[in-house]
Amino acid sequence: MAKVSINLATGSVQKEDIIVGIDLGTTNSLVAFINPEGNPQVINDTGKGVLVPSVVHFQSNGTVLVGNEAKEFLIPDPQNTIFSVKRLLGRSYHDIEPNKDFFSYKIIDNDIESLVKIKVGDQFFTPIELSGLILKELKERAEHALKTPVNRAVITVPAYFNDSQRQATRDAGKLAGLDVLRIVNEPTAASLAYGIGLNPDEEKIIAVYDLGGGTFDVSILKIQNGIFEVLSTNGNTFLGGDDFDQAIVHYWIEQNRLDKTEVSNDQELSQALRLKAEEAKIALTTQNIFNGAVNDIPCAISRITFEELILPKVEQTIGCCANALRDAGLGVDEIDEVVMVGGSTRTPLVKEMVSELFNKPVQDKINPDEVVALGAAIQADILAGNRKDILLLDVTPLSLGIETMGGLMDIIIPRNAKVPSKAGRQYTTSIDGQVNMKISVYQGERDLVKENRKLAEFDLKGIPAMPAGFPKVDINFLLNADGILKVQAVELRSGVKQEVEVKPTYGLTDQEVEQMLIDSIQNAKGDVSQRMVIEARTEGEQMIYTVERFLEKNKQYVSPAEVTDTKALLEKLKLALASGDKDSIHKNIEEVNEFTRPFAERLMDQAIATAMKGKAIE
Repeated sequence: MAKVSINLATGSVQKEDIIVGIDLGTTNSLVAFINPEGNPQVINDTGKGVLVPSVVHFQSNGTVLVGNEAKEFLIPDPQNTIFSVKRLLGRSYHDIEPNKDFFSYKIIDNDIESLVKIKVGDQFFTPIELSGLILKELKERAEHALKTPVNRAVITVPAYFNDSQRQATRDAGKLAGLDVLRIVNEPTAASLAYGIGLNPDEEKIIAVYDLGGGTFDVSILKIQNGIFEVLSTNGNTFLGGDDFDQAIVHYWIEQNRLDKTEVSNDQELSQALRLKAEEAKIALTTQNIFNGAVNDIPCAISRITFEELILPKVEQTIGCCANALRDAGLGVDEIDEVVMVGGSTRTPLVKEMVSELFNKPVQDKINPDEVVALGAAIQADILAGNRKDILLLDVTPLSLGIETMGGLMDIIIPRNAKVPSKAGRQYTTSIDGQVNMKISVYQGERDLVKENRKLAEFDLKGIPAMPAGFPKVDINFLLNADGILKVQAVELRSGVKQEVEVKPTYGLTDQEVEQMLIDSIQNAKGDVSQRMVIEARTEGEQMIYTVERFLEKNKQYVSPAEVTDTKALLEKLKLALASGDKDSIHKNIEEVNEFTRPFAERLMDQAIATAMKGKAIE
């Protein structure tokens, strides 16, 4: 007897499990699906609201809060409340160092080239784990509202996200128990929500202006045969509607002759003023005057004054648009449509200035907070095969990647990438003087290569002997329309090159592919936990190797006491490595790093002083 699934929320017969569209945002996130009428719809679970603040709070009793409840702790408990985690995805400390003061929580910088970690109490989290918690909350809200399991999703990212940031987003989805079918550019999703690009015969060049709470970006897209090509992107990842609120707060402080320092030290007052400023900003989209008060402090502002205050910020975004046009080699008259995304685009001045720049009315009929998630739901519907009029290009059935330290799989071409496809990553050596690098190519969805299928292996020989971390090896994957994969490895400093060709899906039946996917989802939690321990171990081993080598080479610059204490810390780190406790390993790495940093800096100062005197040093 055949089983028929009924969706209890809608009463309709369910074809298969629902594929949702997720907008994982810097400030807020949300989830959408295609309703029984075939239209995209955002999910508002149990009246909590459509927007889920992208905030995670860790309580002292171990409870983790996500979303609305977590947001309430931003002011009273900033060290344990993580916001704007999207800014950290796939980034190293080196990337975010210029803006480190923006974050009120502890970001670990034990190696400026490795991906950042966040310290909360005695625990260490990666941005992937924290984003996974936000996605898990979205998944649970969707399941609660739709009364059905949600296991598959399309997640959106900014067009400028690099390969590492996209992979980090996929990993976060996996950690939340989601099979991420496709990572879609936010401007592409917004265009789909407006129906742009759904007709394969349509050819258009569009600009997508996205002004959110904390970030701004503009993308110029060329749409042809249903394919979205990003011609250029520009923006400012620290400019958004929050700046508009801040401008109003500063205005009220001046008008009421308040002491700036006193206000900023009084967390409750500064938070109350900020919330009142947000209320004023929203009110001024439809009215000319706002009147309010906070603790007997009059808070009034006119739309004219508000527009004068924010004009410099809006002008900055217009400058970014002009730069994006220049980079794309296009004139204003060559843009067919201008799509508005992000809650801050509701501000009349923003619409006016963008419309003026592009010399045409802007597309703003769809709620700008929801447009990206709605477009992601449409993309999900296309992937589900429910839109027969749309050509779905061939895609890779399983991810392709290489083995990295600790037997981990590093994905280069993700599953469901369009074919033909090209992607690459840069790697380096882990040992001084390493002249060969073994490159093992795998196919599959598991975090450990031993659980995946080996396709090929070759050696990149003749790398010039250099200190660890110096060689730069580009590994590129080219998958052609016939499904032939060419893997190429090039050491950039010397030009040494090696390549191999394989047919990835050869010998795999559809059932085997399906089983590999099921295994990856069922084991996702365990796999990611294992990966985190292996990555921590690898980082710890690298730290021990680097510090021991440093002590050996620079004995004369380090005191005997410093050597003894450093060796004791290294022994503690070795014990932590043996324990397999991720947090303990990270804690000991941080201790070694903090202790050795002063004399590493001292050595650097001596080296610079010697060089300034014109003396050669080794």
